[in-house]
Amino acid sequence: MSEGRNTTPALAARQRAWLSARCYSPAQLSLARAVLAEVRAGMPLERAVRARPQPDGGHLPKHLLVHVYRSLVAEGEWLPAPEVLAQIRMKPVRTLSGVTTITVLTAPHACPGECLFCPTEARMPKSYLADEPGAMRALQHAFDPWAQVTARLEALQAIGHPTQKVELLILGGTWSAYPRAYQRWFVQRCLEALNGAPASGLEAAQAANEAAAHRNVGLSIETRPDCVSRGEIAHLRRLGVTKVQLGAQSCDDRLLQLNRRGHTLAATRQAMRLLRASGFKLVLHWMPNLLGATPETDREDFARLWALEDLRPDELKIYPTQLLPGTGLAEAWARGEYVPYTVGELVDLLADLKPSIPRYCRVNRVVRDIPSHHVLEGNRRTSLRQDVLRALSERGRTCSCIRCREVRSTHIPDNGLQPRSLSYAAAGGVEHFLSFDTANDRLAGYLRLWLPEVGSASTGLPDLARSAIIREVHVYGPSLPLGDASNGAAQHTGVGARLVAWGEEVAAHAGFQRMAIIAALGTRPYYRRLGYRLGESYMLKSLREKTDLAGDAG
Repeated sequence: MSEGRNTTPALAARQRAWLSARCYSPAQLSLARAVLAEVRAGMPLERAVRARPQPDGGHLPKHLLVHVYRSLVAEGEWLPAPEVLAQIRMKPVRTLSGVTTITVLTAPHACPGECLFCPTEARMPKSYLADEPGAMRALQHAFDPWAQVTARLEALQAIGHPTQKVELLILGGTWSAYPRAYQRWFVQRCLEALNGAPASGLEAAQAANEAAAHRNVGLSIETRPDCVSRGEIAHLRRLGVTKVQLGAQSCDDRLLQLNRRGHTLAATRQAMRLLRASGFKLVLHWMPNLLGATPETDREDFARLWALEDLRPDELKIYPTQLLPGTGLAEAWARGEYVPYTVGELVDLLADLKPSIPRYCRVNRVVRDIPSHHVLEGNRRTSLRQDVLRALSERGRTCSCIRCREVRSTHIPDNGLQPRSLSYAAAGGVEHFLSFDTANDRLAGYLRLWLPEVGSASTGLPDLARSAIIREVHVYGPSLPLGDASNGAAQHTGVGARLVAWGEEVAAHAGFQRMAIIAALGTRPYYRRLGYRLGESYMLKSLREKTDLAGDAG
């Protein structure tokens, strides 16, 4: 599919109006065409831009180059040239993990928690501050989901990012605490924004998204462990949720009670068992430096994330506790009962912990993006990840988590991928992490396959009865429009299909006669091409033939 069609007509019209309002002159547009022609001919972008300065001085902005490039493709003057777009794209890291993430926030609503560390701002959802980057955008759009999604689509396309494959990340306190009618409305409006048209209801919006210009390839929400139940899981699947972020914060009941978290480690373990058995991708939030913690107890607590078979998350967000005004933690600090770690202590702690993270886990964050002026004492650096990586380098250590090994924009030679299988016990079953890696251990793609055993959590979902479950298929490299391929990139080169076939072989060899995949709306057509059909909310396929073959081979 050409990049000129990577939008809805209404969105394209708004983009043209936005660019026209900037009053670019014919001379600027002509210069942009000339620069792009030089880049397409092989000249480095920086050199091409320097060679053609604007009449009044200065260089052409990248968003103008992106606009002119898209116009050339849409009008048929150019065939799509991914190598050109890759050079003029702004902030390329945003889509180097293979999908385009759009974050939206729900409106303020009461939270069941009374955590000491959580800030409370009347006009924001619990734990969010109005001047956090994502929160500012939500506030600007009055928390309207359609407006938030549409604005992000416009902004991302204006700086050159593909938006055909969108992961929706819904934040804003405890999702499960919101009325279900609000949840359905919120998800429907997000999908309507992706579809570019209203729908008669949630189910109609979901059906339309399977063939939409901007397809939803993942839907994530965040909630508390004590809100997860079989009924809640069935509801999340009806909404189309594929990933759950769980605020564990700690594995130590003493710290959970001291910080008034309101749940126990047992609740976290049970929630993780149910969620894994239902096929969800699992993200845990973990907070060092809680009230009552020390660097030594944090090291012990972090080890429990991997030692306890019920936990072992797929992804991790490390949120060092930040001392914020108006919180119970600030009151404890004023009484001398709490001392935040220094930046040095925190960097040392995280540099100690990071190498212990298993290869199957991705560390999404190591600090919250809270503006430094809010922090009363302790770490104010939002570049903590870079500080930790620098400390690791100085120690001669490395981290093997998924994020540190992603192939990103690295060129992949033909036949340059090696299969690797990692299995581990998890939640009453066996997890298989199947991957294709480069010779220098860069991760090109992976699949998470869970094989339940007798005694694993019962979900009550008919689709999952006696099924093996593919919980995630992810191919890395720059996000590419559907149907496109890029020389040397992993996406759209058959890596995903090879991973699914591999997972089917593993499940069949273990005796499973059916596979279930927790597929997002926009990925359902892909799995249909691989022989799957839609059940109630999972994509299903019989493995009987492969099981018979495995039995004959045995």
